[in-house]
Amino acid sequence: MEKRKISIIGVPSDYGQHRRGVDMGPSAIRYADVSERLESLGYHVKDEGDILVKKEIKNSQSNTNLENLNEVLEVCTQLSIKIEEVLDQGRFPLILGGDHSIAIGTLAGLTKKYTNLGVIWYDAHADLNTPDTSPSGNIHGMPLAVGMGLGDERLVQLGGLGAKIKPENIIIIGARSVDPGERNLIKEKGIRVYTMHEIDRLGMTRVIENSIAYLKERQVDGVHLSLDLDALDPLYTPGVGTPVPGGITYRESHLAMELLEEEQMITSAEFVEVNPILDERNKTADTAVALMGSLFGEKLV
Repeated sequence: MEKRKISIIGVPSDYGQHRRGVDMGPSAIRYADVSERLESLGYHVKDEGDILVKKEIKNSQSNTNLENLNEVLEVCTQLSIKIEEVLDQGRFPLILGGDHSIAIGTLAGLTKKYTNLGVIWYDAHADLNTPDTSPSGNIHGMPLAVGMGLGDERLVQLGGLGAKIKPENIIIIGARSVDPGERNLIKEKGIRVYTMHEIDRLGMTRVIENSIAYLKERQVDGVHLSLDLDALDPLYTPGVGTPVPGGITYRESHLAMELLEEEQMITSAEFVEVNPILDERNKTADTAVALMGSLFGEKLV
């Protein structure tokens, strides 16, 4: 893909969870000058605007325990179609969330092009719950499971594709809050996970180098980076809905982005869960944009 062309797609949806405010994430990231930052690096940036998200009373019932299933389906369907359009134009999709349920639409759109997609899930959570294992019914805790073809059939079949990604093509980085059902699924499917324990022991350099080598062995034809800002320690990203102490540092995250950029293997990315209501002077959105800078080649010298 010609990486000099980037399309920004905003998804102002908070339907995947309970806390209000994350729907303003795309606006906060734009306010932090994401377009200007990337243009200064020599990219042609086209802001595609936002996916239309109806602001209605939440939790329409759909014969399920899943919160706001109909609304999530509508948002993700629109996003899937938009990503497909962007890919057809030879542009790099950069998606701004919104809660992490939007990744269901992202993966559906990407796998219209990529048949053996690799996924780097940079997150404090595994997001591998299903309706049977979820403690809350919040869909933002399920997108990776849905991507593997597990969960509510309406979500799994979004885009008419069924499973979008293979368990062996997934790498989770930064996990430190994993539910029992998710742990069982990780063991059952053999999903590669670098928890904070591994990051502390190995260091971020080895984690990323090992991840790159692992995905190359699987001969993936694209790699999607799905970055939840709660992967970082709340010290650096206070404006997230589900903060978990003991996370990845600001500098470690920049190093991870820099190493991925050097390898030139990331073909799409999304940055999610920025909640300006919970933030401190737009600190979390500023961090997201700074990390995007590193991912797209920003250097100190």
